[in-house]
Amino acid sequence: MRCGLRFGLLGAPVLYDGGASNGLAGDGIQPIGSIKVRTLLAALLLEPGRVVPVGTLKDALWGGTPPASAQASLHNHVARLRRLLDDPGRLRAIPPGYLLRVGPGELDVHVFQAHVERARAAHANQDWQRVLTESASALTLWRGAPLTGLPSETVGYAFAQRLAEARLILLEWRYDAELNIGGPRLPSLIPELTSLTAEHPLRESYHRQLMLTLHRTGRRAESLAVHRDLRNRLLEELGVEPGPAVRAAHVEVLRLPVGPVGPVGPVGPVGPVGPVGPDVPGVPSGLATPAHLATPAHLAVPYVPAQPTSGSAPRPVPAPTPRAASASPRSAPAPRSAPTPRAASASVRPAPEPSTAPTPRPAQASAPPRMPRPAQLPPPPPHFTGRTPVADDLRRTLAPKPHLGPDATARAPVALIHGMPGVGKSALALHVAHALRHRFPDGQLYVDLHGSTPGVPPLTPTQALTALLRDLGTDPLLIPEHPDGTAALLRSLLAPTRTLLVLDDAEGAAQIRPLLPAGPGCAVIVTSRSPLTALDGARRFPLTPLSDGESAELLRAASGRDGLDAAHPLVGLTGRLPLALRVVAARLAARRALTPDLLAAQLVAAESRLAHLEYDDLSVRRSLAGAHDALRTSARETDRDAALALRRIGALDLPTYDAPLLARLTATDERRAGAALDRLVDVALLEETAYGHYAPHDLVRDYARELAVGCVVAANGGASACQG
Repeated sequence: MRCGLRFGLLGAPVLYDGGASNGLAGDGIQPIGSIKVRTLLAALLLEPGRVVPVGTLKDALWGGTPPASAQASLHNHVARLRRLLDDPGRLRAIPPGYLLRVGPGELDVHVFQAHVERARAAHANQDWQRVLTESASALTLWRGAPLTGLPSETVGYAFAQRLAEARLILLEWRYDAELNIGGPRLPSLIPELTSLTAEHPLRESYHRQLMLTLHRTGRRAESLAVHRDLRNRLLEELGVEPGPAVRAAHVEVLRLPVGPVGPVGPVGPVGPVGPVGPDVPGVPSGLATPAHLATPAHLAVPYVPAQPTSGSAPRPVPAPTPRAASASPRSAPAPRSAPTPRAASASVRPAPEPSTAPTPRPAQASAPPRMPRPAQLPPPPPHFTGRTPVADDLRRTLAPKPHLGPDATARAPVALIHGMPGVGKSALALHVAHALRHRFPDGQLYVDLHGSTPGVPPLTPTQALTALLRDLGTDPLLIPEHPDGTAALLRSLLAPTRTLLVLDDAEGAAQIRPLLPAGPGCAVIVTSRSPLTALDGARRFPLTPLSDGESAELLRAASGRDGLDAAHPLVGLTGRLPLALRVVAARLAARRALTPDLLAAQLVAAESRLAHLEYDDLSVRRSLAGAHDALRTSARETDRDAALALRRIGALDLPTYDAPLLARLTATDERRAGAALDRLVDVALLEETAYGHYAPHDLVRDYARELAVGCVVAANGGASACQG
């Protein structure tokens, strides 16, 4: 195999010439003329070294509406891509899809992420030269927005967003390093930072860095103007003051003389500590001024944040030191003020002139608008039907309880809604969450954990924690690096509040535990296909398909067709599964000439009902495939056994299955077969109808048959992937 970087996603998807020295030179890029082939390459590179199902590739190529010739077209595009590769064996057909082999260092995203991690560690250790080196190496790989030229609605939108955010944070670290090292390069940073602040008008870090760069290059008035504009914008659009890092930078501009002052840290000057004036309200007390630049106490100009309105919550950002956390404008003594520049007048209120009073009164400021509370719940599901008893029980479980006293043990209630794919877990969670909004006045947070989203890796606990903290207003530079610290910070911010968290589509208990608040005023709704029995303290609400009457009601409401009653064949043909019912209703609503009886006849006549249970972005097959593929590609032997068990079940159509039978079908022992069946129950693909006897839902049975047929076809073609 030839050396060199082979694949690129940091820009338009490309292939690099294996003989190129670094894969970055223009003449090292192999052109890919067909957008379909580029899309196929991107879809495969989003899951490097893993089998990407054919259904996922079709969705990427045709946006969920593949033509009748999609299978043949996909084969043609695969053949074209193979011809572009250095080794056709890199791209193999392994049922139920294709696998592209990518070696270490052959994908620019992996190289970029490695540089980012090294830059993160160097930034934490204040190794500024290393930060510059790693940042430069990572940014050199960037050819433009990831997946440029591909339809974002079908290929890797979340993936591209995460990479774009990683680049923005990397730029923050790079400018921190430049500011600490100083030197003649500082003036050249001003155009770059000016562009970034214009592109990201609410991103405080770039404004802070622009303020410091302007000040240290002798442009103090412009620096104060940047602060004024940022503060006004934050107050007008978000109703909040700038965070502590910006406040500290503002104090540096006001206190220190114009021009370079030597090495400076991310939030203020670093040097020998000398006597300083009284603490500045809202500024970390650890931010000491170098002795030779200290401002006399009677000339110190404080940054005075506006007082919050009565009963409103302060901006929930962590303080760097315990002392900073306790400082408040009401308790800190107000230093005397010298006349201030006009550019600073928007953010600084001069203190009164010196008087004979023994204790000056603290500086006061007008209250800003109330900080907007997080209200992140997606819209409530339309046509929500049934589930009345379980919804009432959920509301009683989650409603905030009265104060139990200092000796009582109180914790945030956790309700776990679990069930098979498409049974309506998220719909129920949102229905109940919207009904309880008024009981949680400090806000509602929502996170899609992507535990079973096809083609999207589950969020790690660290990613979810970081997203929640940023949604609560935490400056990204103040989020702890260690996951335990991040989880502790989230608990601290939520402890005094009444906040509702909806954690949708959880993969496992380990993903959930760090996100749980400790305060009794909060509540959590979790949805998952698994009951997550390892998650202690959660109350579980298993969901089953709707009743016949509820199914008919949902069909009538969503399709606009009257006359559909509980006895109509569509109710049984959809297995009373809400997702399947919504697909059928959408098809009826889209085609008035398609009658319910005609659609029922199509479902009966079809070799597999799943082909008719797809519409737009709704797909029963894709929902079931996500569960199967997660098992099949897992590193755990039990999960892979479970995926194989589901395929074998589809080959033998029986009412129920047991461990001895499955052991013979899979050529394993009864212990492994029993564990595989239990795992399928755990992810809601089977139901244990009696001890040791298992049965699938009708639509799961149809999907298992499709898998079995695919294995037979693959076996005839010489593939052996169905064995594991």
